[in-house]
Amino acid sequence: MKLLVDHNLPPRLAVALNAIFEPEHSIIALRDKFGRSDLKDEEWIPALGREGGWAVLSADMNIAKKRPSRELFVRAGLVGFFFSPSMQKWPLSRQAARVLTIWPQMVSHMNTTANGVFEMPASGTKFRTIGR
Repeated sequence: MKLLVDHNLPPRLAVALNAIFEPEHSIIALRDKFGRSDLKDEEWIPALGREGGWAVLSADMNIAKKRPSRELFVRAGLVGFFFSPSMQKWPLSRQAARVLTIWPQMVSHMNTTANGVFEMPASGTKFRTIGR
């Protein structure tokens, strides 16, 4: 799986996940992938879509819930995992632990879903569909 960690999450989360899961999976922060973190969603979403095969980890529910951004995301063929509102308030260590716990389900979801926007659960393993 290729996973981009959006700019609203610390780049060190991407570095840590990549250290754990490489070489089987590739995890990179948005700023490291594109050389800057001030990209607008309208720039990086289509760029990932053109490359294909990307999933995104984000806490930016604006992408997930606002129609223009969500439609752009889905049209680009991306699979998005968005932290639930309660998870967004957690410290980074707890967020990272949650991603590690649910990683197998994320990989499975990515491998069986062409595109879509999904809320990552604070508990359990079922992703809530926000948009497809």
